[in-house]
Amino acid sequence: MAHSQPETCEMQLNGVSELIDLLCIDVETDAVEDRPGRDDAPCSKNVLRKQRHWEKQVAAKKSKRREEKQRRKLNRDSGASIDHPEFTKRVMKAITRERLAEAQSTGLKVCVDLSMTDCMSDKEIGRLAGQLRRLYGSNKKAARPFHVFLTDLREDSRLYRECIRMNEGFLNYMMDITEDSCLDRFPPETVVYLTPDAEEALVTVDADKVYVLGGLVDESIQKKLSFSRAAELSVHTARLPIDEYMVKKSNVKNFHSKILAVNQVFDILLTFCDTGSWTQALQTWFPLGKGYEVAPVYSPATQPELED
Repeated sequence: MAHSQPETCEMQLNGVSELIDLLCIDVETDAVEDRPGRDDAPCSKNVLRKQRHWEKQVAAKKSKRREEKQRRKLNRDSGASIDHPEFTKRVMKAITRERLAEAQSTGLKVCVDLSMTDCMSDKEIGRLAGQLRRLYGSNKKAARPFHVFLTDLREDSRLYRECIRMNEGFLNYMMDITEDSCLDRFPPETVVYLTPDAEEALVTVDADKVYVLGGLVDESIQKKLSFSRAAELSVHTARLPIDEYMVKKSNVKNFHSKILAVNQVFDILLTFCDTGSWTQALQTWFPLGKGYEVAPVYSPATQPELED
């Protein structure tokens, strides 16, 4: 018997409804199958807490670095980038290279003795590589940069490899990098080895002298390492005039140290040569955490003039 037209329409609608139901089931099944399993579940509270703690530490370090860069900019107001803000980066780079090239011909000589790295840990080697990067950065910004030498730096040494890894463009640094010792390059009578254990304080910086900084990071604090190295070379020694221009601060831990990083000694020398003032140089670059402060009785007017 033939179906009537209404019955046929109803059957077609039912068929469509069934197909839609099947499609919905397929979609829901796919959605269930695509749901993440237990392996992709959100991290536990403990993991999230550690993650937040790590992020806070990273943010704090970034903030500290920004503050340090800002402090350096404020302190070094004699740099060319401040005097000539209208120059492009390319022009400033060319000016910097020209200034460093001139320093390699006529600049005061500062040498970093890297002969003591064999006794340092990998962590200390990494820190020293970072200090050398900051030292070079300071020299680039200086109005009167030094002629810098890195001596006793062997190409097969850990420090050399770490400098290349950490310091972008290290091989293009405008400084003299050599495997020779400082005495292979300079007469012994011209060498002044700066060490905190020397008896004589450095009064001025002479153009006919070579000032040697001990390239050393010693977290175990073995005493008189740089002084022993100077004695081994049989050269004159001197120390920064910390005792003459600074006094101990009272602090809870009663901590006082005159041992500075190689880049900190370098910055002090740069500022003294630029200003002729040990007070200003020490006040600007001597770390506050070392437990010393500039003695209030001293003023730039009472200090010896820097010889040309």
